[in-house]
Amino acid sequence: MPPKQRQIKMQQQGGLAAMQQLETRSDEQLEREQKFKAAAQAILGARAAERYDAKASREHFRKALAAARPQERMALKRMADASLALAERRPDDLKAAVERLGQAPPSNRQLMLLRFMGLVAPPASAGTLARVRGIATIVAIVVLLVALGTAIVKLIAWPLGGLSILVSVWVGILLIIVALAVMALLGRRRQANAKAARAAGP
Repeated sequence: MPPKQRQIKMQQQGGLAAMQQLETRSDEQLEREQKFKAAAQAILGARAAERYDAKASREHFRKALAAARPQERMALKRMADASLALAERRPDDLKAAVERLGQAPPSNRQLMLLRFMGLVAPPASAGTLARVRGIATIVAIVVLLVALGTAIVKLIAWPLGGLSILVSVWVGILLIIVALAVMALLGRRRQANAKAARAAGP
C-alpha cells in the first residue's frame, strides 16, 4: 500500500476510534472537545436528532463537516442525512440513509413509530395545518384512552356494585397514566439493553 493511502487509512481509523471513545462523554464535554472536534460535533448532532431537534442537529453536523478532513466528509454527510431524516420524522429517507451507512435498517415497528411521531408532532417545517392536525390527533387519542380506562374500571367494578361515572373517569385516568408509565419504563430499559449490547459487540 502506498504511504499516502496508508496514512489516510490510519487517519480514518483514528477518527472512528475517537468517535467510539467520545460517545460516553456529556454534551458539555463534547462541546469543549477540540482535538476530535468533527467526531464530537457529529455525536452531538446525532443526539439532537434523537430529541427530534432538527435545527440543532443540522448546526452540529455543519460544524462537524467544517472541522473534518476531506476523506471523512462523505461518512459524516451520510451520518447527517440519517440523523436529519430521524429528526424530521422522515421514515423512508431514514431507512435509505441508514442503508447507505452500511448498517441494518430500522425495523418496521420503529418506522411505524416514526410515522406516528410525524403525525402527532410534525417538525416546524411541516406547516400550520400539519401542526393543527397533530394537536387534533393528540386530543382524539387522549379522549379514546380516557374512554378505554373508564370502560375497564366500570367493567371491573360492575360485580362489586359499580361506580359512578365521575369516579370511574378519574380512576380510569389514573389507570391509563400507570399503564403508560410502565410502558415507558420498559421501553427505556429495552433501549438501554440494546445500547449496551451494541457497545459490547465487535
